Amino acid sequence: MAYFSIYAMDRRPDGPTIRAETRPAHLEYLRRLGDQLKLAGPVMAHDGETVAGSLIVVEAENLDAAHEIAAEDPYAKAGLFSSCDVRLYKWVFNPPE
Repeated sequence: MAYFSIYAMDRRPDGPTIRAETRPAHLEYLRRLGDQLKLAGPVMAHDGETVAGSLIVVEAENLDAAHEIAAEDPYAKAGLFSSCDVRLYKWVFNPPE
């Protein structure tokens, strides 16, 4: 098992509407990941108020499995993201284990 970061940026101008409508399903999806989910939260725009995207770190068997987690997110299925970058993540300081 390895860690992977999922860095997804919202599209504009309809991103906030899609995000609001899909948020309950997105949160439920993250809850269902259980211990596989290591951290998750919004990426903020420079104004500190506007959500610009999402950062999620998961533990998965391989890159393909991490891509599948990203693709199954209700936000992704709803077309919220203009981009989604999934990469191997090397957790150096204060790892969960």
